[in-house]
Amino acid sequence: MCYSAQLQASYIKYLRETGAEMDIDQFVEIFGARVADSSIRIPRAVERWFDEPLFHGKRADAERKIKQLIDEYRAGEITKLEREVFAQKKRQADAERTLASKPTKAATESQRIATDKIEKALTRLDRLKATKPHPAEARIFPLHYAPIVMQVGGKRLMRLARYHCRKPDEPAFVDKKLPGLYNARRDSLGKYWKGLFGANHAVMLVDSFFENVQREGKNQVLHFIPKPEGTMLIACLYSEWRDPKGGPVLLSFAAITDEPPAEVAAAGHDRMIINLKPEHLESWLKPQGRSLEELEKVLSDRQSPYYEHEVMAA
Repeated sequence: MCYSAQLQASYIKYLRETGAEMDIDQFVEIFGARVADSSIRIPRAVERWFDEPLFHGKRADAERKIKQLIDEYRAGEITKLEREVFAQKKRQADAERTLASKPTKAATESQRIATDKIEKALTRLDRLKATKPHPAEARIFPLHYAPIVMQVGGKRLMRLARYHCRKPDEPAFVDKKLPGLYNARRDSLGKYWKGLFGANHAVMLVDSFFENVQREGKNQVLHFIPKPEGTMLIACLYSEWRDPKGGPVLLSFAAITDEPPAEVAAAGHDRMIINLKPEHLESWLKPQGRSLEELEKVLSDRQSPYYEHEVMAA
């Protein structure tokens, strides 16, 4: 299953609906690491949380630091993309000159690749330079970072975590070996996920979700929206992975999936994320001392809106 979600765009609402507070130091750490490591992908919708500081004092200083790191990262990405466009336009022109004198398969392929890369780079540049929000900015995909809410001691905190869970006892290459670890099947909670289920629980807030389905031999992306519309509390498991050779801790998570309701199954998909009821948030985030049977009941007694869907444009 290939899945992406539409994050809640407002972090004030995120905090209010969960009773959490932002772990601002952890956000500074992740945004800082991204400046040197562009493989860390954070939705633009989350970046917009820091366009203007909402708090005062030390907290506002940290928010301004994050904004500075965002601007630094985006400037670097713009420079790289502009260089990419320049290089690919040269490649495109060289291929076109070759095709004008002596058409070859290699030149045709080079022209196609250059044209495709130019189009993608220009689209990304437009997104990076845009001042107005775009609907796609709130989507997350596997290996992207997203805010999750978790219980840490006596505090409920919101932290950034990678959407592809690497368990503490797994080697780093498990990310490529098992590319589906952004989801935790409910029927595997007592097997592969045994060490995390009943111990490391979190929630992610989304307002809709997306699924890839095969129709008439072609892939289609379906956008599912709960009716009535509202925030979905997605049950997740998280892991804190430590590199045996040292380095920063990797916080990552997986969304728990189960059998879908009839309307999602009828649309062509056989799995779905679990939408918790708000009254179960406390029990889910504090699993210690609760039986696995009690936690299973929490997963079973979920929100059950009707999920309408629309086909996304190609």
